Amino acid sequence: MTATKKMKFMVSVFAFAVFAFVLPATSLADLPVPAHIIPPVGEHSGEHVPQPIDFPHDRHVNDMKINCMYCHTYARRSAVAGIPPTSKCMGCHKMIATDKPRIQKLTEYWEKGESPKWKKVHDVPDYVHFSHEKHIRKFVDKADFPVEDVQQVCGLCHGEVKAMTVAEKVKPLNMGFCVRCHEANDGPGDCWKCHK
Repeated sequence: MTATKKMKFMVSVFAFAVFAFVLPATSLADLPVPAHIIPPVGEHSGEHVPQPIDFPHDRHVNDMKINCMYCHTYARRSAVAGIPPTSKCMGCHKMIATDKPRIQKLTEYWEKGESPKWKKVHDVPDYVHFSHEKHIRKFVDKADFPVEDVQQVCGLCHGEVKAMTVAEKVKPLNMGFCVRCHEANDGPGDCWKCHK
C-alpha cells in the first residue's frame, strides 16, 4: 500500500470514529421532536426493492449511531442524497466484520473496482423535481436544528430507518403527501417549484 493510500485510509478511519463514536449516543425516541415542522400525513406499504447487498441501516444508524449525512453526503448540497462510494464503506470494512457474508460480498465488488448496483427505493416520477438540499437548508440549517439529530427530519419522508435493515418505502411520496407538507410548513405553492 502506498503512503497516499495509507493516509487516505487513516483519514477514513478517523472520520468514521468521529461520526460513529463522538456524536451523542441517542435513539430517535430520545431526540428532540422537530417542533418547527408539522409532519406530512400518509403511510405507504409497497413492493420490497431487493438490493445486491442487504445493507443493515439498523446496525449503522441505531447501533453505531452514524449520522444520515455521513453516508448520504450530497443531501446537504444537491438534489439527491447520494449513495456512498464503496471506498467509504471499505474505510471501515477492511478491518471491521470481515467475516460477515455481506462484507465479503462488498469486498468482492471493491476488489473488482465496482460498486454494488443499488436500486432506488424512494423514487419520484421524472417530472418531479425534489431537492434534498432545499429541505435540509429549510428544516435544519435555517431552523438551527442540531445536525446530529437530522434523522428526525429525514424520517419525515424516509420513515424510521434505524429500525430497517434494507431501506423500505414507508411514506407515499406522492403529490398529496408533498402538498400537505408544503401547506403545513409554509413551502412554495408554485407548481413549477416542484414540476419540471
